[in-house]
Amino acid sequence: MVIETKSLEKFRLKNEDGEVQTFDRGIAESKHFAGRFTQQSQHFSKQFFHVYACRLEELRGILVENARKKWGEDIKILRLAEVENFENERCIIIGTLFKHQLWKPSILRELSEDTQESGVIPEKHENYCSNKDVPFLEDEMLRIKIVGPKVEISDVVTGIVVALLGKKLEEGTFEVEDWCYPGCAPKAPPKGPISEGKILMVSGLDLAHNSDTLALGLLTEWITGMAGTLPAQEETSSIVNLLIAGNSVKATSSDGHTTTKGLMTNRAQESAETSEIASAVKKLDELLSEILEDCPVTLMPGQHDPTNLMLPQKPLNRFMLRNAHKYENFRGAHNPWLGSIGGRMIAGSSGQPVEDIMRVCGEENKRTPLEWLGKTLEWRHYCPTAPDTLPSYPYHEKDLFIMQECPDVYFVGNTDKFESKIFKGENGEEVRLVSVPKFSSTSTAVLLDLKTLEASPICFGNN
Repeated sequence: MVIETKSLEKFRLKNEDGEVQTFDRGIAESKHFAGRFTQQSQHFSKQFFHVYACRLEELRGILVENARKKWGEDIKILRLAEVENFENERCIIIGTLFKHQLWKPSILRELSEDTQESGVIPEKHENYCSNKDVPFLEDEMLRIKIVGPKVEISDVVTGIVVALLGKKLEEGTFEVEDWCYPGCAPKAPPKGPISEGKILMVSGLDLAHNSDTLALGLLTEWITGMAGTLPAQEETSSIVNLLIAGNSVKATSSDGHTTTKGLMTNRAQESAETSEIASAVKKLDELLSEILEDCPVTLMPGQHDPTNLMLPQKPLNRFMLRNAHKYENFRGAHNPWLGSIGGRMIAGSSGQPVEDIMRVCGEENKRTPLEWLGKTLEWRHYCPTAPDTLPSYPYHEKDLFIMQECPDVYFVGNTDKFESKIFKGENGEEVRLVSVPKFSSTSTAVLLDLKTLEASPICFGNN
């Protein structure tokens, strides 16, 4: 669907000569590729094995080509079932990484007889890492343990499809000599001219708990041209789209076991949470309606917003945001989201894929969310840990989270701080990476120039 914003004349201040100054808001064409993450047939009876099989099948050919280019034509590329006959001989194997972690959530462990008899609920951990983690590579039939100085356990992420150069040892493990990833997806040249204008990116409004109404008010007034000097309003008028990257209603979960509490206590809590969400949704609708009078909005859901939990998350129901949906320049988007604004291909998520990768890799791995975001481009996958530790739809025909194109802008929402850099692929691809901070804790939004792809933080408070 294509949305074009209307030229507005809401910004009126007098210049030094006493003349009324008027700025027209820019116009930018907006396209949303919601169908990219949608599978026509829905079968929740399918096993998640099909997801990994589809992922490996599609990326295997790419990895064969990359491995040949990196390591030459002479080294054999073997299936895991064939490695048995090539002990201590250099070869290449292709498969999906799997990290066995005892601390990963397991519904089977929670429902086990030992847990039920003892009445002790397994402890929840901040991350899944322990000194007992074991890395494997698996294909459609077998699994083999990978070892060696080139295997850094904190860098192993379940779900990544890779090619490994090395040899099978006598004890049945595979010693890794080098790694090869699918690499960044091909980048198509722009189909038309890039529009003048800027995108404002915000995440984590958390209207259920955010008590800083001043920052929200300043944000709204700044976008709509009701605050600031003439230069500030001129910059504001260049904003062609407000992109909200999830957790607008809530940014935290009330998850927890309440079985030890009384029935009435639990019901009172549920009623209070329902009332809290309803109030926050109403605030969001009012906030969007005010902004939509002057600026187009793209709204993504987040992990704690009232929509489906499994990725891809669907837009918030139109009946929740009755007033916002009356505006033609409003678009409810999926999470992850892929679209085009002003001729720039933009992709990103509300934060769950990167957050889950950081749980899998633990505190010892010091990479920032922005660095992990760049890694997903190398892995050519939006959320590799799904469905192992990240809930996702059980695709069985095709893994729709495999990147088919290289975006111009790639963002992650709901991070602790703003970061940005240019990612450079092996074939010359350049992508602007953006880490969008939680507005509820930082009062910070991100302004992105479509022409130059420069990103800068805009702070509306003292956080």
